[in-house]
Amino acid sequence: MKKLLLILLVTLGLQTQAQINWCDSVSYTSMEGLPLMVYGNADGISNMVDSIDWYFTACNAITCYLPQGNNPYSFPFINYTDTVKLCYDAYIYSPFTNNFTCTECDSLVFNLTDSTWVSFSMSNPTSINEITLNKINNNKIYDLLGRELNDIPVGTMYIRNNKLHITK
Repeated sequence: MKKLLLILLVTLGLQTQAQINWCDSVSYTSMEGLPLMVYGNADGISNMVDSIDWYFTACNAITCYLPQGNNPYSFPFINYTDTVKLCYDAYIYSPFTNNFTCTECDSLVFNLTDSTWVSFSMSNPTSINEITLNKINNNKIYDLLGRELNDIPVGTMYIRNNKLHITK
């Protein structure tokens, strides 16, 4: 019965076509070393693409840089110690469908263990825990410089149980 239904669907032209997510197919790889080297890569869609224009930027704590060279793209001012925000725009031209633009950003750190740049995710938090302070009300008395006092001062401000007081 299933085979007959499948033959009927194919005959009527109702078969499901695979959906292509163009931007998920676009990725980059990075090579070890200084400067940071980035390659544009579209292996998953290469047979359906006429051309791709890549526009990369790499930012450290100081500024953002444009690459030198063309696939691999070189960032000579990025250092091993930098945390890098690497972003790209990929303009994908296809003779089979509409053209697409993909924009992605990743954060990279250099892994000294295996001498490679590693992407780490700055995704949504999985939980948020409130920090609670344990306030101790011990009735100790302090002056405004934080020195502990033995008696309550008269006519001067003092701190007791995390509150500011003054006696007249």
